[in-house]
Amino acid sequence: QVQLVESGGGLVQPGGSLRLSCVASGCIFSIYDMGWYRQPPGKRRELVANMDTGGSAKYVDSVKGRFTISRTNANHTVFLQMNSLKPEDTAVYYCNTRASMVVGGIAQTPADYWGQGTQVTVSS
Repeated sequence: QVQLVESGGGLVQPGGSLRLSCVASGCIFSIYDMGWYRQPPGKRRELVANMDTGGSAKYVDSVKGRFTISRTNANHTVFLQMNSLKPEDTAVYYCNTRASMVVGGIAQTPADYWGQGTQVTVSS
């Protein structure tokens, strides 16, 4: 199994900043895309940002210019720097990765893995 552990959520005032971190561990053969999704209260989960192994990133329009995704391939870690936060950014943020495990010395078919989620609340 691949485990994703997130950290860095919390309560922040509008205009503030937070930095989310996510570390992947386990019997990992290879990690492909890493990214962040969020689910606001009563709404569907949406992609916030993701990055491939080459460093190409994509963002949902509502966070462009405010959020920055980065990753360290060697440590299987992905970050989300969130600046100029708005109340509408309030959500549970989930780390996601597409990765292949090693089982019995054999690389398995890539699958999607999710973290447990971290709450981000933007409020005065």
